[in-house]
Amino acid sequence: MDTTTVPSPAGKRGRNSSVILTDRLCEKRVARRTKLYDRKCPGLYVSITTAGVATFSFKFTDKQTGKQRTGWLGVYNPETFTVEDAGSKVYGLKAMGGDALAETFRNQKTAKVKRGKTVAEIIDERISWMKPPVKKPDGEMRPRLESWENTASHLDRFVRPRLGSKLAMEVTKHDIATLSNDIVAGKFGKASVSNARHMRKAASGLFNWAAEAGRDYVTASPCVNLPKLDPEHPRTRVLSEDEIRIFWHGLDREDLPYDRRTRLALKFELVTMLRSRELLSAHRDELFDLDGKHPRFDVPLKRVKKRRVIQQPLSDLAVEIIKEALTSDDQQFVFESSMYKGQPIHRKAMARRAAWHQEREEQGQDENCGSLRATWSQAVHAA
Repeated sequence: MDTTTVPSPAGKRGRNSSVILTDRLCEKRVARRTKLYDRKCPGLYVSITTAGVATFSFKFTDKQTGKQRTGWLGVYNPETFTVEDAGSKVYGLKAMGGDALAETFRNQKTAKVKRGKTVAEIIDERISWMKPPVKKPDGEMRPRLESWENTASHLDRFVRPRLGSKLAMEVTKHDIATLSNDIVAGKFGKASVSNARHMRKAASGLFNWAAEAGRDYVTASPCVNLPKLDPEHPRTRVLSEDEIRIFWHGLDREDLPYDRRTRLALKFELVTMLRSRELLSAHRDELFDLDGKHPRFDVPLKRVKKRRVIQQPLSDLAVEIIKEALTSDDQQFVFESSMYKGQPIHRKAMARRAAWHQEREEQGQDENCGSLRATWSQAVHAA
């Protein structure tokens, strides 16, 4: 044996010892966690766990505070980081001088804290970053990421439950791929390729944001080289003339348990082919020349998916719907909510109406509800 082990003194170090460190000692199995200090390179020591992991560290005195500090050097690897490599690193650090040495380990400690964040913690930070309003090109203040609620939903529903407690820097592409496969397989509710695709997009945005300079919570995004998802085929189903007729006249029935203005909004949607988000907040100021030859409705870019202004020409039927919906001169929103005065109808209102029709059909209360609900559902989905 070319090593000599000196028993440690009874005191703070307990079972630690001073030796001439070798690679063989770093590979030695121990019954309990053990620290071995190197006699040849003062300050260098290795900590060996019962699992066989040997970690090199460097103990030195910070001249600014007069206190001893410890800096992490690396994990022993017989091929990439040996005792000799650890010793060389210590000598290099000592050559930097006391102040530079202390600053190096301060930065290292800060980086270690950053990379010790869990996925749940960076999800919370990401959501807090997305929500605050910022000035947009049109001069209005809106959330930094306007679709932040959808993104937050996918992070909270899929990523947080599976990976939330895991350190962000430990997440691998295999973790993301497995989560994606489980969503497609229906382990998070209804099987959905679409949800898997949205989860990947939300996770990719999360980890790319976490890897940006100044955060450095991870070194790189794990959302790379993932297996391709099956393609999603667009629906080709369209309403027939008979279905449109049933839908249109069904909205005029007096036995429907919701207000006339909601039904007018659905009719307006059908005659203009605008999205519900674009039309439900229609304001008086956005209507032009209703009594003239060229009536139109200008949809501001903030409500348009592709962030461009839509100048929607209005047919005589569309103008008739608008005039019926505007019941007073004080009304500012064309399709004002019957429950919340001064506010437009909520987007989910139409979906709730479709659910009412489905319930009526299932209870056999109306023989015409089935066809009306089917056409309604198609129109709501298209919206």
